[in-house]
Amino acid sequence: MCRNIRPLNNFEPPATTEEVRAAALQYVRKIGGASRPSTANQAAYDRAVEKIALASQELLDSLVTTAPPKDREVEAAKARARSAARFAS
Repeated sequence: MCRNIRPLNNFEPPATTEEVRAAALQYVRKIGGASRPSTANQAAYDRAVEKIALASQELLDSLVTTAPPKDREVEAAKARARSAARFAS
């Protein structure tokens, strides 16, 4: 699916509203097929982003886990290491 959409569950501190909205925007852009919709389609994109962001936030608020929360800095460092290894050659 979208490479730019990152997992948002089980982080300390929890995902912000901006992070959830950014993920919703990436999703809508991907399935809508345009990163900049036409003026005629802008309202439809905006409605979709808002609905998906609300549903995503509801999901995140409902999820239960027994795993300890992940640290954002540690996860970011792991992602950078994976990226460096992937693009090293």
